[in-house]
Amino acid sequence: MLLKNDSLIEALVADLRPVKPLSFGLGMLAAAAGAALALAGVSIFAGLRADFLIGPHDPVFLISTGIFLMLGIAASVAVVGMSRPQVGSEHGGWVWAAAMAALLPLTAIVVWLFRPADSMSGNFVDHGTACLLAGCGFGIFVGAALTFWLRRGAPTSAALAGLLTGIAAGSLGTFAFSLHCTYNDIVHIGLWHGAVVAVSAAVGRLIIPTLVRW
Repeated sequence: MLLKNDSLIEALVADLRPVKPLSFGLGMLAAAAGAALALAGVSIFAGLRADFLIGPHDPVFLISTGIFLMLGIAASVAVVGMSRPQVGSEHGGWVWAAAMAALLPLTAIVVWLFRPADSMSGNFVDHGTACLLAGCGFGIFVGAALTFWLRRGAPTSAALAGLLTGIAAGSLGTFAFSLHCTYNDIVHIGLWHGAVVAVSAAVGRLIIPTLVRW
């Protein structure tokens, strides 16, 4: 019986070959390439806002775009880390960035509640919808890059990996489109730009786990 077991084990491992571990740096480079494509797409197809290079910049614009950028980077770091699981690894740094980003929609809601009822024009909805669609659209570049990287790896939690991929895609997508959007209003940014992250996270959670199972 022992000989049979040894023969079975030898047969199972006979075709195994060493696999080179995924490089964290290359994974982040893939995410950066997706973000660069998003930025290039915004620049080519939408154009950058007039004050992007010459200033002066509105503080709300600077703070909000910085928050979305940090959340996108933090989520990307977590996704790349999840593609190469190891004992004792932690992927919770993105939670603090997400908590900070959550202040934008919360602030937007508070400000909105104290504004006159007629202050929200049709243009508010039209422009906001355009930002939502564009942010999600340009974020696809980042989502595709991270999904490709996850498929090369072995994430132990496909659901969380999908959620974080969506957050990274939405954050960097709305960051890229913020360089075109001329609205500095916290209500617009908090509600519509924040919605990009929420929608992308939901889509990532639903779709990406089916693409990275192993």
